[in-house]
Amino acid sequence: MAAIDFTTVEVWTKAGLVTYYLLFVMELKTRHVHFAGCTPHPDEPWMTQIARKLTDYEGFLLGKRYLLTDRDTKFSLAFRHILKREGVEPLLLPLRSPNLNAFIERFMRSLKSEALSRMIFFGENSLRRAVSSFLEHYHSERNHQGLENKLIQPADEVGQFAGKIDCQERLGGLLKYYHRKAA
Repeated sequence: MAAIDFTTVEVWTKAGLVTYYLLFVMELKTRHVHFAGCTPHPDEPWMTQIARKLTDYEGFLLGKRYLLTDRDTKFSLAFRHILKREGVEPLLLPLRSPNLNAFIERFMRSLKSEALSRMIFFGENSLRRAVSSFLEHYHSERNHQGLENKLIQPADEVGQFAGKIDCQERLGGLLKYYHRKAA
């Protein structure tokens, strides 16, 4: 089972301040998050392309049976049809019920409060780099209470009992991670 949702970020471009829509998909069991894409105009052709990418032979939704979606009009009939055709049943949540999609909503809150709301983006590339860096931190350096304070994808140095404690930083020090160096 997976969940999908949008969040927005303001980005400075040559045309001025533009709102970008970021689309994320989360596998609920493992809390693994996939950045599906970002665009200032999430229209139906863009969404159908995203649905194709998510369900292709290496897509994030491969092997998933259900996808929780809210009733946002961006999740169009064509988007849902592609998912159904590939064996993924989109489950529409009731109106005004963010608690029913709590895991991905919590991820969005963490993403914004820990990184995106503290930065000014100049162009789409800077936004993509920041999201990519946050996802690396989220998956391999950040403990998750819902997973018994474990990491989603622990690195080799996790669990070391000997060695000097070292601090790594991401996004200019906004995100920090402590680990032991190998002895």
